Amino acid sequence: MEATMRYRILHETRYLYASPVVLSQQLLHLTPRNLPWQQCSAHHIKIDPQPAEDRDREDYFGNSVKQILLAAPHDVLSVRAESEVQTRAHAEQDVGVPADGWETLRDRLRSPPGEPLFEPSHYVYESPQVECLPELRVYTQPSFPRGRGVFDAARELARRIHADFEFDSTATSIATRMREVFEHRRGVCQDFAHLMIGCLRSLGLAARYVSGYILTVPPAGRPRLIGADASHAWVSVYCGEAGWVDIDPTNDCLVDDEHITLAWGRDFSDVTPMRGVVLGGGEQDLQVHVTVSNLAEESPVPAPQSRGDINRSS
Repeated sequence: MEATMRYRILHETRYLYASPVVLSQQLLHLTPRNLPWQQCSAHHIKIDPQPAEDRDREDYFGNSVKQILLAAPHDVLSVRAESEVQTRAHAEQDVGVPADGWETLRDRLRSPPGEPLFEPSHYVYESPQVECLPELRVYTQPSFPRGRGVFDAARELARRIHADFEFDSTATSIATRMREVFEHRRGVCQDFAHLMIGCLRSLGLAARYVSGYILTVPPAGRPRLIGADASHAWVSVYCGEAGWVDIDPTNDCLVDDEHITLAWGRDFSDVTPMRGVVLGGGEQDLQVHVTVSNLAEESPVPAPQSRGDINRSS
Protein backbone atom coordinates (compact mmCIF):
# COMPACT_ATOMS: atom_id res chain seq x y z
CA MET A 1 0.00 0.00 0.00
CA GLU A 2 1.34 3.39 -0.97
CA ALA A 3 2.39 5.58 1.96
CA THR A 4 0.41 8.75 2.56
CA MET A 5 0.86 11.88 4.64
CA ARG A 6 -2.05 13.16 6.73
CA TYR A 7 -2.39 16.81 7.67
CA ARG A 8 -4.75 19.10 9.51
CA ILE A 9 -4.78 22.69 8.19
CA LEU A 10 -6.12 25.59 10.20
CA HIS A 11 -6.41 28.87 8.29
CA GLU A 12 -7.73 31.77 10.36
CA THR A 13 -8.52 35.22 8.96
CA ARG A 14 -9.69 38.15 11.06
CA TYR A 15 -10.63 41.65 9.86
CA LEU A 16 -10.89 44.43 12.44
CA TYR A 17 -12.70 47.53 11.16
CA ALA A 18 -12.42 51.06 12.54
CA SER A 19 -16.16 51.59 12.09
CA PRO A 20 -19.08 49.21 11.47
CA VAL A 21 -19.39 47.52 8.09
CA VAL A 22 -22.99 47.79 6.90
CA LEU A 23 -22.79 45.28 4.04
CA SER A 24 -20.06 42.84 2.97
CA GLN A 25 -19.76 40.40 0.07
CA GLN A 26 -16.83 37.98 0.18
CA LEU A 27 -15.40 35.25 -2.05
CA LEU A 28 -13.43 32.52 -0.26
CA HIS A 29 -10.84 30.18 -1.80
CA LEU A 30 -10.18 28.11 1.33
CA THR A 31 -11.11 24.55 0.29
CA PRO A 32 -8.25 22.19 -0.72
CA ARG A 33 -8.68 20.53 -4.11
CA ASN A 34 -9.16 16.80 -4.62
CA LEU A 35 -6.47 15.51 -6.95
CA PRO A 36 -5.04 12.11 -7.95
CA TRP A 37 -2.36 12.54 -5.25
CA GLN A 38 -4.42 14.53 -2.73
CA GLN A 39 -7.76 13.97 -1.02
CA CYS A 40 -9.57 16.34 1.31
CA SER A 41 -11.32 14.05 3.81
CA ALA A 42 -12.86 16.76 6.01
CA HIS A 43 -13.47 20.47 5.62
CA HIS A 44 -15.39 23.11 7.55
CA ILE A 45 -15.54 26.90 7.40
CA LYS A 46 -16.87 28.84 10.40
CA ILE A 47 -17.82 32.49 9.78
CA ASP A 48 -18.61 35.07 12.45
CA PRO A 49 -20.93 36.94 12.15
CA GLN A 50 -23.25 34.43 10.52
CA PRO A 51 -23.77 35.20 6.80
CA ALA A 52 -27.22 36.11 5.56
CA GLU A 53 -26.41 34.20 2.35
CA ASP A 54 -23.92 31.37 1.87
CA ARG A 55 -23.38 29.56 -1.45
CA ASP A 56 -20.80 26.96 -2.52
CA ARG A 57 -19.80 26.66 -6.17
CA GLU A 58 -16.85 26.09 -8.50
CA ASP A 59 -15.05 28.93 -10.24
CA TYR A 60 -13.88 28.96 -13.86
CA PHE A 61 -10.72 27.01 -12.95
CA GLY A 62 -12.53 24.27 -11.04
CA ASN A 63 -11.63 25.56 -7.57
CA SER A 64 -14.17 25.26 -4.77
CA VAL A 65 -15.45 28.70 -3.81
CA LYS A 66 -17.68 29.89 -0.98
CA GLN A 67 -19.61 33.09 -1.66
CA ILE A 68 -21.06 34.89 1.37
CA LEU A 69 -23.16 37.96 2.07
CA LEU A 70 -23.04 39.67 5.47
CA ALA A 71 -26.05 41.95 5.89
CA ALA A 72 -25.84 42.82 9.60
CA PRO A 73 -23.55 45.65 10.82
CA HIS A 74 -20.25 44.35 12.23
CA ASP A 75 -16.81 45.68 13.14
CA VAL A 76 -15.07 42.27 13.21
CA LEU A 77 -15.14 39.51 10.60
CA SER A 78 -13.67 36.15 11.55
CA VAL A 79 -13.26 33.20 9.15
CA ARG A 80 -11.87 29.90 10.40
CA ALA A 81 -11.23 27.17 7.79
CA GLU A 82 -10.21 23.74 9.07
CA SER A 83 -9.36 20.84 6.75
CA GLU A 84 -7.93 17.34 6.90
CA VAL A 85 -5.98 16.26 3.83
CA GLN A 86 -4.10 13.17 2.72
CA THR A 87 -1.28 13.41 0.19
CA ARG A 88 1.01 10.90 -1.47
CA ALA A 89 4.34 11.24 -3.25
CA HIS A 90 4.06 12.31 -6.88
CA ALA A 91 7.12 14.44 -7.66
CA GLU A 92 8.77 11.54 -9.48
CA GLN A 93 5.91 11.30 -11.96
CA ASP A 94 6.91 10.17 -15.43
CA VAL A 95 7.61 13.30 -17.45
CA GLY A 96 8.99 11.20 -20.24
CA VAL A 97 11.68 12.03 -22.74
CA PRO A 98 10.07 14.41 -25.23
CA ALA A 99 10.64 13.64 -28.87
CA ASP A 100 10.43 17.34 -29.67
CA GLY A 101 11.78 20.49 -28.10
CA TRP A 102 9.86 23.16 -26.21
CA GLU A 103 9.24 25.05 -29.47
CA THR A 104 6.94 22.28 -30.71
CA LEU A 105 4.78 22.53 -27.60
CA ARG A 106 4.74 26.32 -27.90
CA ASP A 107 3.41 26.01 -31.45
CA ARG A 108 0.73 23.52 -30.38
CA LEU A 109 -0.43 25.93 -27.68
CA ARG A 110 -1.14 28.45 -30.40
CA SER A 111 -3.68 26.09 -32.01
CA PRO A 112 -7.26 27.39 -32.41
CA PRO A 113 -10.01 26.78 -29.80
CA GLY A 114 -11.39 23.25 -29.88
CA GLU A 115 -7.99 21.64 -30.25
CA PRO A 116 -6.70 19.30 -27.46
CA LEU A 117 -4.57 22.06 -25.87
CA PHE A 118 -7.43 24.52 -25.45
CA GLU A 119 -7.38 24.31 -21.63
CA PRO A 120 -3.61 24.88 -21.21
CA SER A 121 -3.80 27.77 -23.67
CA HIS A 122 -5.69 29.77 -21.01
CA TYR A 123 -2.39 30.06 -19.14
CA VAL A 124 -0.22 31.27 -22.00
CA TYR A 125 -1.07 34.98 -21.96
CA GLU A 126 -0.53 37.92 -19.63
CA SER A 127 -2.85 38.20 -16.63
CA PRO A 128 -3.50 40.97 -14.08
CA GLN A 129 -0.39 40.23 -12.01
CA VAL A 130 1.85 38.55 -14.60
CA GLU A 131 3.45 40.67 -17.32
CA CYS A 132 5.39 39.06 -20.16
CA LEU A 133 8.21 41.58 -20.01
CA PRO A 134 10.92 41.55 -22.71
CA GLU A 135 13.51 41.34 -19.92
CA LEU A 136 11.97 38.09 -18.75
CA ARG A 137 12.37 36.50 -22.16
CA VAL A 138 16.05 37.45 -22.19
CA TYR A 139 16.52 36.05 -18.68
CA THR A 140 14.70 32.82 -19.56
CA GLN A 141 16.36 32.04 -22.87
CA PRO A 142 19.59 30.43 -21.51
CA SER A 143 17.49 27.68 -19.91
CA PHE A 144 15.61 27.06 -23.15
CA PRO A 145 18.11 26.36 -25.93
CA ARG A 146 16.69 25.07 -29.19
CA GLY A 147 15.31 21.53 -28.93
CA ARG A 148 15.38 21.19 -25.15
CA GLY A 149 12.40 19.56 -23.42
CA VAL A 150 10.04 21.76 -21.40
CA PHE A 151 10.45 19.91 -18.10
CA ASP A 152 14.25 19.96 -18.05
CA ALA A 153 14.33 23.61 -19.10
CA ALA A 154 11.70 24.67 -16.52
CA ARG A 155 13.52 22.79 -13.78
CA GLU A 156 16.73 24.65 -14.59
CA LEU A 157 14.86 27.96 -14.70
CA ALA A 158 13.54 27.32 -11.17
CA ARG A 159 17.10 26.61 -9.98
CA ARG A 160 18.32 29.88 -11.46
CA ILE A 161 15.51 31.90 -9.86
CA HIS A 162 16.30 30.27 -6.52
CA ALA A 163 19.98 31.18 -6.89
CA ASP A 164 19.54 34.68 -8.34
CA PHE A 165 16.71 36.02 -6.15
CA GLU A 166 16.79 36.48 -2.38
CA PHE A 167 13.86 35.64 -0.15
CA ASP A 168 12.96 38.81 1.80
CA SER A 169 9.57 39.08 3.47
CA THR A 170 9.94 42.87 3.81
CA ALA A 171 10.95 43.65 0.21
CA THR A 172 7.55 43.53 -1.49
CA SER A 173 3.82 43.88 -0.92
CA ILE A 174 0.72 42.77 -2.80
CA ALA A 175 1.01 46.00 -4.83
CA THR A 176 4.61 45.35 -5.96
CA ARG A 177 4.80 44.85 -9.71
CA MET A 178 6.80 42.10 -11.36
CA ARG A 179 9.18 44.59 -12.94
CA GLU A 180 10.29 45.76 -9.48
CA VAL A 181 10.82 42.19 -8.28
CA PHE A 182 12.94 41.44 -11.34
CA GLU A 183 15.01 44.61 -10.93
CA HIS A 184 15.66 44.28 -7.19
CA ARG A 185 15.99 40.46 -7.17
CA ARG A 186 14.13 40.14 -3.86
CA GLY A 187 10.69 38.99 -2.78
CA VAL A 188 8.60 36.14 -1.39
CA CYS A 189 7.15 32.96 -2.85
CA GLN A 190 4.22 34.78 -4.46
CA ASP A 191 6.70 37.01 -6.31
CA PHE A 192 8.90 34.10 -7.40
CA ALA A 193 5.89 32.14 -8.66
CA HIS A 194 4.67 35.13 -10.67
CA LEU A 195 8.21 35.67 -11.98
CA MET A 196 8.63 32.09 -13.18
CA ILE A 197 5.17 32.13 -14.77
CA GLY A 198 6.05 35.35 -16.58
CA CYS A 199 9.31 33.81 -17.82
CA LEU A 200 7.53 30.76 -19.24
CA ARG A 201 4.70 32.75 -20.80
CA SER A 202 7.21 35.12 -22.39
CA LEU A 203 8.25 32.11 -24.51
CA GLY A 204 4.64 31.18 -25.32
CA LEU A 205 4.44 28.29 -22.83
CA ALA A 206 1.61 27.55 -20.39
CA ALA A 207 2.10 28.03 -16.65
CA ARG A 208 -0.42 28.49 -13.87
CA TYR A 209 -0.22 29.86 -10.33
CA VAL A 210 -0.88 27.38 -7.51
CA SER A 211 -1.73 28.43 -3.96
CA GLY A 212 -1.52 26.11 -1.00
CA TYR A 213 0.41 25.20 2.10
CA ILE A 214 3.75 23.62 2.81
CA LEU A 215 5.00 21.51 5.70
CA THR A 216 8.47 22.51 6.80
CA VAL A 217 10.48 20.26 9.10
CA PRO A 218 12.79 22.37 11.29
CA PRO A 219 16.51 21.59 11.61
CA ALA A 220 17.55 18.93 14.11
CA GLY A 221 17.43 20.16 17.69
CA ARG A 222 14.96 22.98 17.05
CA PRO A 223 11.36 22.85 18.32
CA ARG A 224 8.43 22.74 15.98
CA LEU A 225 6.58 26.00 16.37
CA ILE A 226 3.04 27.00 15.54
CA GLY A 227 3.23 29.13 12.42
CA ALA A 228 1.59 32.49 11.82
CA ASP A 229 1.96 32.65 8.05
CA ALA A 230 -0.70 32.83 5.39
CA SER A 231 0.06 30.42 2.58
CA HIS A 232 2.58 29.26 0.01
CA ALA A 233 2.71 29.48 -3.79
CA TRP A 234 4.37 27.63 -6.62
CA VAL A 235 4.13 27.05 -10.39
CA SER A 236 2.47 24.37 -12.49
CA VAL A 237 4.09 23.96 -15.92
CA TYR A 238 2.34 22.31 -18.85
CA CYS A 239 4.70 19.64 -20.23
CA GLY A 240 2.69 18.22 -23.12
CA GLU A 241 1.90 14.51 -22.87
CA ALA A 242 3.20 14.44 -19.27
CA GLY A 243 0.52 16.97 -18.32
CA TRP A 244 1.02 19.55 -15.59
CA VAL A 245 4.15 19.34 -13.43
CA ASP A 246 4.40 21.42 -10.24
CA ILE A 247 7.69 23.15 -9.44
CA ASP A 248 8.48 25.28 -6.38
CA PRO A 249 11.06 27.93 -7.37
CA THR A 250 11.21 29.37 -3.84
CA ASN A 251 12.57 26.10 -2.46
CA ASP A 252 14.10 24.79 -5.72
CA CYS A 253 12.19 21.52 -5.68
CA LEU A 254 9.47 19.51 -7.33
CA VAL A 255 6.19 19.69 -5.45
CA ASP A 256 5.56 16.52 -3.47
CA ASP A 257 3.64 15.17 -0.49
CA GLU A 258 4.69 18.03 1.81
CA HIS A 259 2.85 20.53 -0.43
CA ILE A 260 -0.93 20.83 -0.05
CA THR A 261 -2.76 22.27 -3.05
CA LEU A 262 -5.53 24.76 -2.33
CA ALA A 263 -6.40 26.37 -5.69
CA TRP A 264 -4.95 27.43 -9.03
CA GLY A 265 -5.49 30.13 -11.62
CA ARG A 266 -3.67 32.55 -13.89
CA ASP A 267 -2.10 34.39 -10.93
CA PHE A 268 -2.71 35.29 -7.29
CA SER A 269 -5.69 37.50 -8.12
CA ASP A 270 -7.64 34.41 -9.26
CA VAL A 271 -7.11 32.50 -6.00
CA THR A 272 -6.98 35.11 -3.23
CA PRO A 273 -7.99 33.31 -0.01
CA MET A 274 -10.49 36.07 0.80
CA ARG A 275 -11.58 38.83 -1.53
CA GLY A 276 -14.60 41.06 -1.39
CA VAL A 277 -16.25 44.45 -1.17
CA VAL A 278 -17.53 46.20 1.94
CA LEU A 279 -19.81 49.16 2.59
CA GLY A 280 -18.43 51.15 5.50
CA GLY A 281 -15.72 49.93 7.82
CA GLY A 282 -13.14 52.68 7.37
CA GLU A 283 -9.58 51.55 8.03
CA GLN A 284 -9.05 47.84 8.58
CA ASP A 285 -6.52 45.60 10.28
CA LEU A 286 -5.99 42.14 8.76
CA GLN A 287 -4.68 39.22 10.81
CA VAL A 288 -3.93 35.84 9.18
CA HIS A 289 -2.66 32.69 10.88
CA VAL A 290 -2.05 29.29 9.30
CA THR A 291 -1.00 26.09 11.06
CA VAL A 292 -0.38 22.77 9.35
CA SER A 293 -0.23 19.79 11.73
CA ASN A 294 1.13 16.37 10.81
CA LEU A 295 -1.53 14.01 12.15
CA ALA A 296 1.05 11.24 12.54
CA GLU A 297 2.92 13.29 15.13
CA GLU A 298 2.01 14.95 18.39
CA SER A 299 3.22 18.50 17.79
CA PRO A 300 2.03 20.92 15.09
CA VAL A 301 4.31 21.95 12.27
CA PRO A 302 4.14 25.50 10.92
CA ALA A 303 3.49 26.29 7.29
CA PRO A 304 5.82 27.58 6.05
CA GLN A 305 9.04 28.35 7.97
CA SER A 306 11.75 28.33 5.29
CA ARG A 307 11.71 30.28 2.04
CA GLY A 308 8.03 29.81 1.56
CA ASP A 309 5.83 32.21 3.44
CA ILE A 310 3.52 34.85 2.09
CA ASN A 311 1.20 36.88 4.25
CA ARG A 312 -0.80 38.52 1.53
CA SER A 313 -4.50 39.05 1.08
CA SER A 314 -6.84 41.36 -0.73
